[in-house]
Amino acid sequence: MKTLGNILWHFPFFGFISAIINYLLGLLLVVTLIGAPIGLGLMEYGKFLLWPFGNEMVSKNEINANINKLWNAYGFIIRALYFPFGLIFCIIGVIQVVLLFCSILGIPAAIVVAKSLGTYFNPVNKICVNSSMVQELQRRKASSQVDKMIKN
Repeated sequence: MKTLGNILWHFPFFGFISAIINYLLGLLLVVTLIGAPIGLGLMEYGKFLLWPFGNEMVSKNEINANINKLWNAYGFIIRALYFPFGLIFCIIGVIQVVLLFCSILGIPAAIVVAKSLGTYFNPVNKICVNSSMVQELQRRKASSQVDKMIKN
């Protein structure tokens, strides 16, 4: 099913073009150094758009990745400056989702756009991971919450 979703994403909806554009825009922002946190997030988003069914975008904080404190502070400043643009992109994404859900063939593309609304809004410190990794993270989080409830 994932393969069929990816095929529908690429051929009727030209998802590979969107992936290339996002990756190149991210590369351009990384070269400027000022927009590097956003650029790295957009490059990861470009990887996500190549195979959106079977992958998900998650924050590095969710996977407990080591993040440099200075880089994290700089990313927060850039995220604050990016906020108006992210809000506009998110609104455009919601409109896309609604319009794509109007046709049966557009539903897979609408799912991809809906999954990526959080990345549109805030691409800083996001990475593309396999869906099975996200399921394992959710399972571990639920398990730790159950353990906390049992102890209380």
